[in-house]
Amino acid sequence: MSGSPSPRVALGLAMLLGVAAALEAYQGMGSRRPVRRIKPIETRLPPITVDFRDVAAEAGLTAPNVSGGEGAKKYILETTGSGVAVLDFDGDGWMDLFLANGTTLDGDGAGARATGHLYRNLGHLKFQDVTEAAGLARTGWGQGVCSADYDNDGDADLFVAYYGRSVLYRNEGHGRFVDATDAAGLRATGPRWDTGCSWLDYDLDGRLDLIVTSYLEFDRTKVPEPGSGGYCLWKGIPVMCGPRGLPFSRNQLFHNEGGGRFTNVSVPSGIAAARSCYGFTAVASDFDEDGYPDVYVACDSTPSLLYHNKRDGTFEEIGLLAGVALNQDGQEQGGMGVAVADYDEDGHVDIVKTNFSDDMPNVYHNNGDGTFEDRVFESGLGGYMDDVGWGVHLLDVDHDGRKDLLMINGHVYPEVEKTPGLQYHQPRLFCWNVGGGKFKDISAAAGPAIGEARSSRGSATADLDNDGSLEAVVSNLGAPPSLLKNVGPRKNWLLVRLRGVKCNRDAVGARVGVSVGGRRVSSEAQTGSSYVSQNDPRLHFGLADDTRYDRIEVAWPGGDREVFPGGSANRIVVLEQGTGTPAPAIGRPAPPRP
Repeated sequence: MSGSPSPRVALGLAMLLGVAAALEAYQGMGSRRPVRRIKPIETRLPPITVDFRDVAAEAGLTAPNVSGGEGAKKYILETTGSGVAVLDFDGDGWMDLFLANGTTLDGDGAGARATGHLYRNLGHLKFQDVTEAAGLARTGWGQGVCSADYDNDGDADLFVAYYGRSVLYRNEGHGRFVDATDAAGLRATGPRWDTGCSWLDYDLDGRLDLIVTSYLEFDRTKVPEPGSGGYCLWKGIPVMCGPRGLPFSRNQLFHNEGGGRFTNVSVPSGIAAARSCYGFTAVASDFDEDGYPDVYVACDSTPSLLYHNKRDGTFEEIGLLAGVALNQDGQEQGGMGVAVADYDEDGHVDIVKTNFSDDMPNVYHNNGDGTFEDRVFESGLGGYMDDVGWGVHLLDVDHDGRKDLLMINGHVYPEVEKTPGLQYHQPRLFCWNVGGGKFKDISAAAGPAIGEARSSRGSATADLDNDGSLEAVVSNLGAPPSLLKNVGPRKNWLLVRLRGVKCNRDAVGARVGVSVGGRRVSSEAQTGSSYVSQNDPRLHFGLADDTRYDRIEVAWPGGDREVFPGGSANRIVVLEQGTGTPAPAIGRPAPPRP
């Protein structure tokens, strides 16, 4: 997206800027003027059989999340919750879990014992808490988590965003992590409220860089009391204040210099230029297909951001230009979680974003020309405005080759329970992808774990028992996590693990297409996703009734493209860069501009 914008983009920019100038001020995680509702889409297609059960207790995931007071939340810090990361920290082929945790305002009571938790996967959906032995027993206001092998040594490392001081944990192997924040050059000069994070190789040098979002500048001594002003009321109820009225912070970008060290390039790269975003989830993907990863950031109460990679080490923010900053009506929203995938398999990755209540989610359809349009009504998701959405996933639950939608919900104000018709604990939402870019809500028949009401935040999906079916791990405020297992019937599947050689070892940013039965199913290697969380690093493909697939195409970061032969379904394959058959590059990146 270099040079002058196309007429279509220019027109869109003019319209959006005009609308944005007329926006009403509102409280983000707070009240909105009503927007139109429509009924969920109807279809005569027979519904699939989905049966999600919560098996967390049996699996050993029992540590509760602590996030301030339970009956009331005095400060916004107590409401944002924590993320979940999926990683194989010991390299045994079973996906392990790290759940960040909060504390209490004064670190007393349950907060004194609250730490993040690392669960080692023992197989067969059984986990062992190895937090202490792994060196991860840190108490604090844990927020987002993301994992990758940043030093290319073969071990999965971990970054945890905190209010106060975020931490980079380097995996030493043998089940032990060390705090490498200072050695890596990532220590902040003062307290920050970091929220989301994502690993990406933005300059394609084979080393993973790190983007970290920040919510706002929080000083407990300067925050007004609940109910003391316009930004401290919700539907007439006195509640905690913010984010409106509280000062913005800045997002940060760290360039990986090699040797385990990073340089803060937030200012010269342009990432820090956007100063009007209460930032949550950041997801890196090549949205305009020029070969370089861009970054989308869900922002609360403010227009969301799309950082376009200019391929010279800098970014420009083009959210309004691209059509992903606002909703269909030109309003800024309370953005929380993000799922990036090609939900209609037209060859372009799309964006689904969750938002605060009294608003709909966004279904930003990628037009293939660097712009998007919100198709929330066309998709059938235009009638969902009662819940506060956080984690969100595009995943193939029934293995029919189409990505279904799972949304994780929960209100921010415990005080709403005093008002009839409002819920602090909210059920989940599951919508079946019926094809043609449309979803059908089958939550009522999707199993008891979907109808289970919680005030949830971060979530991650993974095949935790290596049976080909994706589970979902959900962080719940004031309660142990949920582990959603679909015990309903599934069809054939394939899991793909990538190993980069010329590119970064985790092949973050690679795109994979599986050809099967005359169709193509796609996925992309990402780190940060959902709500400040990270999914299984392996890529999952539903193969429907086909017991074999024809071939796998991999577009590696940097432009190399390879084809790997077909094989039998229902297995895990590892693909190493350089071992396939070279193929003509598609979308090979142009050289950096001067």
